[in-house]
Amino acid sequence: MDKLKCMQVFTKVAKAGSFVAAANELGISKAMATKHVAQLEAHLDARLLNRTTRKLSLTEMGVGYLDRCQEILDDIEEAESTVVHLQQEPKGLLHISSPPFFGTYHLIPAISAFNRLHPELRFNVTLQGTTPDIIEQGLDLSILLDSLPNSNLIARRIASSEMKVCASSDYLDRAGLPETPEHLPSHLCLSSSTLAPGNQWIFRRDGASTVVKVSGPVKCNMVGAIRSATLNGMGIAVLPSYIIGPDIRAGRLIPLFEDYEPAFLDIHAVYPHRKHLSAKVVMFLDFLGERIRPESYWENWTTPVDNLGVQNL
Repeated sequence: MDKLKCMQVFTKVAKAGSFVAAANELGISKAMATKHVAQLEAHLDARLLNRTTRKLSLTEMGVGYLDRCQEILDDIEEAESTVVHLQQEPKGLLHISSPPFFGTYHLIPAISAFNRLHPELRFNVTLQGTTPDIIEQGLDLSILLDSLPNSNLIARRIASSEMKVCASSDYLDRAGLPETPEHLPSHLCLSSSTLAPGNQWIFRRDGASTVVKVSGPVKCNMVGAIRSATLNGMGIAVLPSYIIGPDIRAGRLIPLFEDYEPAFLDIHAVYPHRKHLSAKVVMFLDFLGERIRPESYWENWTTPVDNLGVQNL
């Protein structure tokens, strides 16, 4: 018994309401169509179709089975289509949105490298600090950080960026080094209004969690601005390595509490739920993930220092 073939024939018969019509559409005989459906019913030990001399109708079990058959057949068609598309050279326009800082210093370099491999593809990049309306803006995909919107969109995690508690040496010289997270309430702390952990900082070690409420002179929706304030000695902050990696390596920012478990910020690519996702989207997402997922990428990425202070998340 060819189970997939039987499912295809059953689906055609159920939708056509006739063995003759389904057989003609499939290019097989009525007898063969009847045989496939009979084999399927015997295999399932269930009647899927009510047969009379005048018409065919689905049984209750047939209705549910038809829905699942259609989903399975659609998935197979999509998988085959994806393979075909991946063998084609991506071309046309790819419209992407991203938070400004990530877009400028991580997405654009990835696009540059990908474009050298696939010069027929063009990019329209929208940098914005708010969550985009992917459908309304006609986006192929969007890069989102941290929390995801409640929607029917598809999210694919492409990387994670370690969150680090840090301060400048200037601030630590003036205020002293906090020995434990419990000392933070007596320090000036800088927080983001758009990115966790906000003003409730969580520390984990040896299976135990400590929540510390912090406050300070600056709270901002622009995480790049929080970085700038931290570099200027205004306080202690929790910032992702995709922003402060070069600052840590150069000694401009000092990481704190490194004996606690690190927290991570997830980086997602979000796109509409579409059948037959285009080759350009699939190939670029695979490329971007392979490029920025390795831990070595976040340990070694560099960018001009003078341009880092004014960007958003």
